[in-house]
Amino acid sequence: MQIDSLSRRLIDRFQHGMPLCAEPYRAMADALECSEDEVLACLEQLESSGGLSRIGPVFEHSRAGASTLVALAVPEAQLEEIAEQINRYPEVNHNYLREHHYNLWFVLTGPDRARIDALLLQIEAETGLVPLDLPMQAAYRIDLGFPIGDAP
Repeated sequence: MQIDSLSRRLIDRFQHGMPLCAEPYRAMADALECSEDEVLACLEQLESSGGLSRIGPVFEHSRAGASTLVALAVPEAQLEEIAEQINRYPEVNHNYLREHHYNLWFVLTGPDRARIDALLLQIEAETGLVPLDLPMQAAYRIDLGFPIGDAP
């Protein structure tokens, strides 16, 4: 995927610290010295090409509720079907296929641990698969971001 100059600047500047205001895309445009329409078109192009998965906040789960890492051992013939089922839950994010017996991994979030437990039971009932529940014991913070800078 080829990334143009505006896309590179947008990614580098706003992977973190998206403006919290009534018109965030206008504020982004001002910071990048371009138009709001250009920012929106750039974001749409990044999304349609697979370079952008979402725009939104990341919350500290222990302050906003509860979460756990979940893994399922999904038979290969059912992978697409089960992944679609899992993706229908609004409480699911970061759903990935991995090379392992437990091959489908996702993060499950909810308002409290009781909701997480109920969701795990529901997922098991709907998929026929037993979820591996891996709640976080400690957080080791990293500043997850991928500066891409100028084109080579």
